[in-house]
Amino acid sequence: MIELGTLGAFALVSLGMVCSPGPNMIYLISRTISQGKRDGIISLLGVITGFMIYIIATMLGLSFLFELVPVMYDIIKWLGVIYLLWLAWNAIKPGASSILEPKHLAVESPKKLYVMGLMTNLLNPKIAVLYVSLLPQFMDPNSGSLLVQTAQLGTVQIFVSFAVNLLIVLFAGQVAFWVGRRPFLVKIQRWFMASVLGALAINLAFHEKK
Repeated sequence: MIELGTLGAFALVSLGMVCSPGPNMIYLISRTISQGKRDGIISLLGVITGFMIYIIATMLGLSFLFELVPVMYDIIKWLGVIYLLWLAWNAIKPGASSILEPKHLAVESPKKLYVMGLMTNLLNPKIAVLYVSLLPQFMDPNSGSLLVQTAQLGTVQIFVSFAVNLLIVLFAGQVAFWVGRRPFLVKIQRWFMASVLGALAINLAFHEKK
């Protein structure tokens, strides 16, 4: 079993990741503004299903991979650092768009909304980094079954992601309208997200395998 302090630290990391710019957030904001809150929630359920699939895949293969090929841990770790820094740069580079500048999407059926939410998450490289590179940093072979630890961390991540994304769906229209009238807030949002991503990259770079 993982200690509460470790779970709390992972919850903060998950919060930083879910609040950073990415396909899931852009899609949910755009879909909600285009079709309304109900369809935004249906899309969110697809996104959450994607998280569950990632957890199952991680439980089945991650611990086995690290035990079979120990060097893979370091390779994946540094790929994660590079990707986080790339996300940070994309948040502040000249001409970067904000997650609060939604795209207009065509109206789709509930079934297609669910599938699109699912595929948006499964094809989101940021989520792959979270599960493959960041999640193992909070696991300790001396704390019991790695499968149980993966399930614990995955549950925390899903709870945080669902709570934040639900708020995004419920208030997407109001936030986008309010921020749209205050361009300086878009700039602040970009730099804030870049700072969060940069801090995660530095923490990951200096984290030693347990």
